[in-house]
Amino acid sequence: MRTIKKGSEPQALNTWKRLHPQRSYSELNSDVRQAIRQQALDEQFYLCAYCCQRISTIKDGHNEHLEAQRLNPQRTLDFTNIVVSCNTLNQCGKAHQSQALPLTPLMAACETELRFKISGRVEGVSDRACETIRILNLGDDEKNNRALIEKRKQLSNALLWANSIDPHEGLEDEALLMLLMADLAQPQGGQLEAFAPVVISIVRGWLQSLGC
Repeated sequence: MRTIKKGSEPQALNTWKRLHPQRSYSELNSDVRQAIRQQALDEQFYLCAYCCQRISTIKDGHNEHLEAQRLNPQRTLDFTNIVVSCNTLNQCGKAHQSQALPLTPLMAACETELRFKISGRVEGVSDRACETIRILNLGDDEKNNRALIEKRKQLSNALLWANSIDPHEGLEDEALLMLLMADLAQPQGGQLEAFAPVVISIVRGWLQSLGC
């Protein structure tokens, strides 16, 4: 995951709420839903809020309530409770459903409590991280989500190779690793590279192994 900073709600949503008090998300028209998704995608730099794969267009993702609508009906129209998830079956928003999510991409700790490996796997370093990985099926074990693990591995390796780093050998130059992390965190044209936050996590692990 990557920490998401939510901004003001879209004007279309604000207007609709003023015209339709006491209504819920299920009653929104498609234009307002798309306005929500577009603004959330911009905030997420076109990455899935959970797995960080690329969401190229608004048709490739769906509006996802961090706190499920059934759990808190009062927040269904709260923009700070809505992100965009990929449409992958049995994963991310499609796996979340109405379960309580203990760790979300709005929490800065999501970047440190979920640790990614060069193998493509993810591990949780806290109970809430492990539970979040299970709920969203983020690939802690190949038997759970081999497809995501393999995709994450391949695209992460490609990003490292593109920066002249052998994924299997790593790098022991602290300054270069810090520079790489800064580059990967910088959107280009309003978008981040697919799985860039994953590679940042991997590089952070290398730095920790160097005692940095």
